[in-house]
Amino acid sequence: MGRIKEFMNRQNAKTELKKAFKNAGLIQKYKNGTKEITIYPKIHEVKIDKENKTLRYTFSILNGTDPKEIKKKEYVFKQHFSKDIEIDGDLKRFVLTVHTTSLNNGNVPYNLAEISSIVNQKKFAIPIVAGKDNKGALHVYDATNNPNLLIFGEPGSGKSSILHVILSTLIQLYKANELQLYLADFKMSEFNVYEGVEHVKSVSYLTKDLSPALLHLKTELIKRGNVLKNHKVRHINKLSKETKPPYIVLVIDEFVMIKDDLIMSNLLQIASLGRAYGIYLILSMQRPSHSILSTDVRGVLSVRMGFKTVDLRNAMIGETPGSEKINKTDSGKFLLNLEGLVELKAPYLNEDDTERILENFKSENWKNHSFKEGGGGNPYQKVEEEVKSQNIFL
Repeated sequence: MGRIKEFMNRQNAKTELKKAFKNAGLIQKYKNGTKEITIYPKIHEVKIDKENKTLRYTFSILNGTDPKEIKKKEYVFKQHFSKDIEIDGDLKRFVLTVHTTSLNNGNVPYNLAEISSIVNQKKFAIPIVAGKDNKGALHVYDATNNPNLLIFGEPGSGKSSILHVILSTLIQLYKANELQLYLADFKMSEFNVYEGVEHVKSVSYLTKDLSPALLHLKTELIKRGNVLKNHKVRHINKLSKETKPPYIVLVIDEFVMIKDDLIMSNLLQIASLGRAYGIYLILSMQRPSHSILSTDVRGVLSVRMGFKTVDLRNAMIGETPGSEKINKTDSGKFLLNLEGLVELKAPYLNEDDTERILENFKSENWKNHSFKEGGGGNPYQKVEEEVKSQNIFL
């Protein structure tokens, strides 16, 4: 009975594909007397993969058919099967893969063990969790080679959750002496849960509070540059464990709130030079615009996560065309622009779950803006003097 059922499933699958061929105009017709004959593209194989939850067709188009028609008529195949399909091929032979599990089906659970397995296997230095694709594969990339990330999308699209995922993961994978976090939360509602965490050196809620933090990070550029020069290496990852300074991740939520040219210029300088020094940047905003994402800003961004955007214009500015087509109900779905565009769904981590994770890393002795300690008098005076002495513009 099992073989008969499998055979019938394949036959039904073939019938559905032939319907798609017909609606896409990929067939040919001719008359034999009074009888009309329809010729369909040849279906070589129908493979049902239960383990990977995919249905794969291999077929050849008819002679005389422009191969470009397959890509042009991709929407027809999506209408017949689902949005979650892939079509690969060249001149004549093509493979259509239909994913029978969809990114639309529920949330992707946050799983630290799964993330750690990928990080350890690929030996990532600064792992940034992205999300799962239609095949169920989890995408994580290393910020060492892709240092600056832009996250954008409408309210409720999933930006907050992916920020919690990224930060919570880094906190769990690194000790406080290995990783420092500088956070800016201009909505005053996103990063308050990180107050008290040992890794967190600063949480700024106003742009004026961010300015001294950026000045401090500019002194770090100087110090780390001297260390690299003295040890004749080009990246802090090449330094010995005893000499290597902690990684620094600077995260700014609602980046659009920065109106100060001085703050912006300092931020850009840190982003431009930070890669070799182990300083990485994550910016988050709702609507990309040319006024905020200037040529200089776009020049330092190497990765983009485009969640649901208002329209194509915003999607194009953010360099994730297609994110405007994401359904509003598909919270967590986004387009990752890293090495080409890929559609993913971010793991879901709400504020309560984040708080439970962070409780294990909080200290009673924590002080906000702890980088100021030891300054004496004006807490920023030494910072400003050192920056000026090194001819780094303010």
